[in-house]
Amino acid sequence: MGKIRILDDHIANQIAAGEVVERPASVVKELVENSIDAGSTKIEIQIEDGGLSLIQIRDNGEGMDEEDVEKAFYRHATSKLQRGNDLFRIKTLGFRGEALPSIAAVSRLKIKTSPNHDGKGLELHLQGGSVVNKQEIAYTKGTEITVRDLFFNTPARLKYMKSLQTELGHITDYVNRLSLAYPMIAFTLIHNGRLILRTAGDGQIRHVIGAIYGTSLAKNMVSFLNENTDFKISGLLSKPDITRANKNHISIFVNGRYIKHFALTQAIIDGYKTLLMVHRYPITTLHIELDPSLIDVNVHPAKLEVRFSKEQELLKFVETTVYQALHQESFIREPLKTNQGKAVVKKSFQDTLDYSFSFSKPNKPQQTVKEREIISTFSNLKDDLPPFSQKINEMNELEQPIPLEENSLKDTMKERLPILEPITQFLGTYIIAQNEDGLYLIDQHAAHERINYEKNLRQMNEEKQSSQELLIPFIFDFTRLEIDELLKHKEYFKEHGLEFDLFGTQTILIRSIPSWIPKGQETIYLEKMMLMVLQKGRIDFSILRQEMVASISCKASIKANQYLTKTEMEQLLEQLRNTENPFSCPHGRPIIIHFSTYEIEKMFKRVI
Repeated sequence: MGKIRILDDHIANQIAAGEVVERPASVVKELVENSIDAGSTKIEIQIEDGGLSLIQIRDNGEGMDEEDVEKAFYRHATSKLQRGNDLFRIKTLGFRGEALPSIAAVSRLKIKTSPNHDGKGLELHLQGGSVVNKQEIAYTKGTEITVRDLFFNTPARLKYMKSLQTELGHITDYVNRLSLAYPMIAFTLIHNGRLILRTAGDGQIRHVIGAIYGTSLAKNMVSFLNENTDFKISGLLSKPDITRANKNHISIFVNGRYIKHFALTQAIIDGYKTLLMVHRYPITTLHIELDPSLIDVNVHPAKLEVRFSKEQELLKFVETTVYQALHQESFIREPLKTNQGKAVVKKSFQDTLDYSFSFSKPNKPQQTVKEREIISTFSNLKDDLPPFSQKINEMNELEQPIPLEENSLKDTMKERLPILEPITQFLGTYIIAQNEDGLYLIDQHAAHERINYEKNLRQMNEEKQSSQELLIPFIFDFTRLEIDELLKHKEYFKEHGLEFDLFGTQTILIRSIPSWIPKGQETIYLEKMMLMVLQKGRIDFSILRQEMVASISCKASIKANQYLTKTEMEQLLEQLRNTENPFSCPHGRPIIIHFSTYEIEKMFKRVI
């Protein structure tokens, strides 16, 4: 008798649930995405006990009729695919038809739905994937799905759930990202009766940022918009002084789908170049629009990973766009008064609190004078407005994205840093300068480091590519698979000054190296070059050279406690104005701080 048998539907659905329904956040993701695909403009999400006791999603989408509502719980039942070729031009978030039967298989589920406004609807009850009750009800257009007792019949899965706060964290994280992907949809998220998130659904992504991170941060984001024949990209970038300790706040969307993509995340970070401090990362939303045929979304059960057919072109386009957007902005930092009245460098509230989609309300950064003036002007109105409307009113005049033009970069370089008149030095370390807008403190070492860095990098990039032969070769060992991959790129290495031969089966001898590698650091940079090729199939010379030039420039720059003449200070400031980035050193530290005339006069009580 044969050993192979066909699994019954119940077991098959439970197995599918193991792939699709990893945790409560997976249920929220699948159901909310269905609501989005149904054309909803309003989606309400009610959660209890981290989603384990209750998940309820209600929308005002198109709803389903009696024939479709039962079919929706069959395995692989879908309205998104009509023929095989549709799989290669996916335009919706869901398409496999696995979500509803998988969720129903491990919960007690109830669905209410109606396809029109005649007041008639249908209610269906399922338990463990089986229909236990069906009846007609009074219901308006849309759908409400209630999921109770998730994993009640799969205790092994339930045992591996984390704390309620952790599970709620995953849910909030994903709803936040969906609201960023669809600012035209009004999202509401409530946990145990407490409001976690509410967005206006007015199509303004800055208003969504304000609802998630706070109005102050939303107003200080840099917008960008760029397109070519293959891609259209847009979004918002946090300024370099507003960062996080991890990459979790970089959100990438492709045709409205939130994805995780290491290379695209790195392209955004690379676009900041030397504006970021080490181990600090920006808050970013990146929206990519492209022809569905250029992307494969069917590579992961949760559809979080994708493949691009023109990935390298996209990565370069994103990096260049981010770089151009940031280099049209001025990032002179301003002082902020503490409660004790002492002047300190303006920071984002993240420098003291790492807000990682937690659910206790974060401490708000202290308001600037301009923000206080705006709030004061509308103080009579605020008491009559709900909290969310107050946020919207504070953000009425936010700028719109401006298409980027490469030619505009050089024209705006000097204007980003005003002409300054040096007065003296403080502690032999900081230049004190002035103009009609106030007082400026300039870190002379950081400023000179930036000047040297850009000069040295420009010279290195202009030099003809050359290599030097070694009397004694460098030896590196690799696995057989790595050796095979490196041998495929042997000519590529040779074009860039690195020549090697195979020695034995797992060892290579490097006989010549690029002449730009500093003496004594050959092993470090050779390892990095080979690792880049193994991981990406190419060498990112810009990153390697930036790292090397930053180290050289730091050692050659003016140090602290080095006194300068007024002429030397003037020359240093003029050279700084001619750099592409006069606001931070190559390691991301700030160069200049601005104390406005108004702030100074206010400290001396000359203005009230």
